[in-house]
Amino acid sequence: MPKRPYVIEEMISAKAIAARIEELSREIAEEFEDTDKLVVVGLLRGSFVFIADLVRELDLPIEVDFIEASSYGDSMESSREVRILKDLRGAIEGRDVLVVEDIIDTGHTLNHVTNLLLSREPARLKTIALLNKPSRREVEFVADWIGFEIPDEFVVGYGIDFAQRNRNLPFIGKVSFVE
Repeated sequence: MPKRPYVIEEMISAKAIAARIEELSREIAEEFEDTDKLVVVGLLRGSFVFIADLVRELDLPIEVDFIEASSYGDSMESSREVRILKDLRGAIEGRDVLVVEDIIDTGHTLNHVTNLLLSREPARLKTIALLNKPSRREVEFVADWIGFEIPDEFVVGYGIDFAQRNRNLPFIGKVSFVE
């Protein structure tokens, strides 16, 4: 449990998220219209709500797999050391792959994971992130699709947590600590 009390202010509503996912799913379906099956790889744990909503909107043959990488733990700051805690169950060589991330902050995690997956020789590998914080970037990484660009704020909700709390909020909210 966080040691300091905090409040959460809504930044992006559930309705805005749903509308953006509809737009993104149309673009992704167009990009992969010729695929025999798209392997959608979710980065656990923060992307699980986003990936669930996204795959329900995609009118494509889909396989879902997950990879768990960690660079935060219970902290608000990235350790910059990315560890793979859970790898994919299936092979992706010669397959179309879409990597789904909740938020691109420093860029270390998504850069590490995409390099790892590219080494496995997929036919195509594209990336999507619900949120992007370009002001925090330390590693040059540009996702193929971005849901929303946000300022340098600590956010929770829609699968994103703070010390394993607030993942169940239906919106993206800004965390402010109470003094």
